[in-house]
Amino acid sequence: MGVHLDAVHTVYLVGVAAIILSMILRANVVVPAIIATFAVALTFSGSPLAATVAVFNGSLVAAKELFSIFLVIAFMTALLNALRSLGADQRMVRPFQRVMTNGHVAYVVLAAITYVISLFFWPTPAVPLVAATLLPAAIFAGLPAMGAAVAIAIAGQGMALSSDYVIRVAPAISARAAGMADAAGSIADKTLVLSLVTGLVALSLGYLSIRRGIKAPSPHHLAAWQEGATLGASLAEQREQIAPNIGSFDKSVIALRAAEGLPEAEATPTPLPPARPWCNAMAILTPLVFLAVIAIMLAPKFIAGMPDLKGGDAAALVGGAAALMMLVATFAADGRRAMHTAADHIIDGLVFSFRAMGTVLPIAGFFFLGAAETSGPILGLPTGTAGPGLLFEVIGAVQHLIPPSPMAVAFAVLIVGMITGIDGSGFAGLPLTGALSGALGPVAQMDPTTLAAVGQMGAVWTGGGTLIAWSSLIAVAGFCRVPVLEAVRVLFLPVIAGLILSTIVAVILW
Repeated sequence: MGVHLDAVHTVYLVGVAAIILSMILRANVVVPAIIATFAVALTFSGSPLAATVAVFNGSLVAAKELFSIFLVIAFMTALLNALRSLGADQRMVRPFQRVMTNGHVAYVVLAAITYVISLFFWPTPAVPLVAATLLPAAIFAGLPAMGAAVAIAIAGQGMALSSDYVIRVAPAISARAAGMADAAGSIADKTLVLSLVTGLVALSLGYLSIRRGIKAPSPHHLAAWQEGATLGASLAEQREQIAPNIGSFDKSVIALRAAEGLPEAEATPTPLPPARPWCNAMAILTPLVFLAVIAIMLAPKFIAGMPDLKGGDAAALVGGAAALMMLVATFAADGRRAMHTAADHIIDGLVFSFRAMGTVLPIAGFFFLGAAETSGPILGLPTGTAGPGLLFEVIGAVQHLIPPSPMAVAFAVLIVGMITGIDGSGFAGLPLTGALSGALGPVAQMDPTTLAAVGQMGAVWTGGGTLIAWSSLIAVAGFCRVPVLEAVRVLFLPVIAGLILSTIVAVILW
């Protein structure tokens, strides 16, 4: 392609290497991202003043690109808080206790319910809900605690979070980083398929690893499980064990905080508290509304002539539905006071959103320097002036060294994604895997959305909470009262096998 690499490209590559090294060392990647942004801008402009402005512009451009994601998270969290005030969140889940007739069924039910709830509310709030309502019943049914941890981690932190099919935070970040903002839906569709392949393989192998520990239902299982440690002590132990290693993404801390007020499980599954007015109605209406939303998103793929949701329209539909349902639930719970409590729910949702995703902004800002579409505003170039596409130019200069095999490139992106997940975030590495996918796709003669989906799988499955002890897996281990490092050991082979198979499937299918 005749691309000439100069000092700016070198500084940008050093910044990428510094961020990856920080992730490997489990250090916070926000600091190297900010320093690297300053260094690239200084090298490009020669002006310390312009470089200082670029540090701010990087996060600002990232915020403009990603703020819709923050709003969706905020509205979904606000809805969950409103449902919790009614008791409808537990009402949606508790009936499944009756289905857990034995440990084998309990394993499947835990995985299925965790997956569904995590699709809509993310695993961080979903895990405490499942732990409070279904976990004691599963232990009672004979499922070992490690089996419960495997099912919850794979279904929630793995399958649901890696596809993020409903809220679509991860696909949107990957698409924007790849320079294809309108391709978020395509990436979401592909990651849904890949997450199901990975998850089914991991759940099957995980079940085989714990099936010998499944026993006949008995109240003694629950009593013995409770005698081993209190929930508070278990959570404190997990936190102390991994606290020094927590990386840049603090969802592990958020998940632990969500557990602080969780009551101890009773010796037998407790009956539901008396239902508040509208509790049952909201417990039924909420899943029906979101099933309808999913049907609308999927309809164009099966029914000719149905309007297709473009760009961020799908996420906007989810966010709008969540906001309206939050209002309905708030008025049902609080009556006239809903005028005030609805605003409180939104504020709480925004606080959670920025706690969970805020550190992604400076990281994304740096990687947006690698794309011509976004580097101009960051570097302060005049409106309409194309900026340098640093990462794409580097790939163009060295493409003759890249193996032409789509399989080799796909596994390379998977490995990069897994490396970026080492810091325990899952989402922090998506700007890098997305940008690499956009640059490597034409070189490997692959659809960049396929590579972005593969990279997203590697990053989220690794850092999201299945392979890294200092991720939110610590909360799962704490709730289930199992050693977090032992959980990592049990999960490792099933998850790795699933990721390998799903990457092969991606190359063959697309």
